Amino acid sequence: MRIKIEERTEPRKRQWWHIPLLLLLMVGTIYIIRTNNPDGTPKSGAWPQREVQRCEGDIFGTFYHITYQYSHDIEDSLVAVMNEVDRSLSPFNEQSIITAVNHNQDIDVNEMFRDVLTLAKQVNEQTSGAFDITVAPLVNAWGFGFQNKEDISDALIDSLLETVGMDKVKLVGNKVEKSDPRTMLDCSAIAKGYGVDAVGRQLEKFGVKNYLVEIGGEVRMRGTNPSGAVWRVGINKPIDDPTGETSEIEQVVELSNLSMATSGNYRNFYEQDGKKYAHTIDPKTGRPVQHSILSSTVFASDCATADAYATSFMVMGLDSARQLISRHPELSAFFIYTDSIGNYATWHSEKMTKHLLK
Repeated sequence: MRIKIEERTEPRKRQWWHIPLLLLLMVGTIYIIRTNNPDGTPKSGAWPQREVQRCEGDIFGTFYHITYQYSHDIEDSLVAVMNEVDRSLSPFNEQSIITAVNHNQDIDVNEMFRDVLTLAKQVNEQTSGAFDITVAPLVNAWGFGFQNKEDISDALIDSLLETVGMDKVKLVGNKVEKSDPRTMLDCSAIAKGYGVDAVGRQLEKFGVKNYLVEIGGEVRMRGTNPSGAVWRVGINKPIDDPTGETSEIEQVVELSNLSMATSGNYRNFYEQDGKKYAHTIDPKTGRPVQHSILSSTVFASDCATADAYATSFMVMGLDSARQLISRHPELSAFFIYTDSIGNYATWHSEKMTKHLLK
C-alpha cells in the first residue's frame, strides 16, 4: 500500500515551512510503502496489531505522518514537541525566539535554538559557505520569501550581501550576538528536519524503538515497519510542477536506522521572460543557482543534518557535492541531475547501493 504525502499549495498564517524562505527544501512528494511483502502476509517480528499507532495532521503549513509501535496513542505529546519547535524557530510566529533575535531584542535562546544554530555553523564551515541561514534578505529580493520580487540589480544584490554571512552571528552563552543588526536568521532549510528529529527523540523517551516520522517529506526511520521489515520510501522524479500534483517514483530505498531529506528546485520556481528562476539562492553570489542537480536526497543518522546538506548540495553542484561526500562517510546521497546532453541521470553513494530496491 502506498501513501501519498503532499504539501499544501495555499499559504497559511504563521505556518512557516510552507513558504519558501531562505533555502527552503521543497521536497518532492514521497511515498511510504507500509508493507514489504508482495503476498500481504506479515513477516516474523511483525508488530502486534494493538501496538500499531498511526497519526497524521497539519503542522508547519504542511502535513505530518507518524507510524510507531506502542501500547497506546501519544500523539498529543508529539504535537506538543512540534509546537515547541515552532515557538523556537518560526519567523512567522511573532512570539518566537527567532523573531525576537531578528528584531535585535535581548532574549535568552533555548536548547532547540542553540542546537540548530550550532549545526548550521558546522555545515556552513564544512560546505565552505554553501549553507547559510542568513541569506533570507536575498531570498526575499528574488520573490521567494515574505516579499514580492524586487527590481533586481547588481547594486541591490551587493547591498544585501553585506548583511549575509554566518561570521556575522555567534552564540555567547544563551545570547545571539550579531555584528550587523540588519542580519536576519531563517532556519527553514534545517529546522523542519530538526522537528522530525525532535519527534523521534520524544518517541524514544517513551521507549519506542520502531517508528517512522515524516514532516513535509523529511523522514526519520528507526527499527522496522509494522510488517517486521525495513521501511521503504520512494524518491520522486523531479518533474517541473509548482502545484505538486504530478509525481512519479524514480527510486525506492529500503532503510532502517537512518534519516533522509530531499531538496529540489522543480517544485518552487517561476519563469520570467523565458528564463526559469529557482528558489535556491547561492549565498556567495546572491543569485539563484544554475547547477545541473535537479533533486538532492541526503541520508544521515539525524534528519537535521540530512536537511542542511540536501540544500547545500543544490548550491554546490554535482562535482563539489560528490567530493564532499567522499570526505564524509557519515553521509550518503542520491542525486538526480541533467547530463551534458540534457537527459535525466542519477548518481548515488556507493554505500547506498545495498539500500536501492532494484
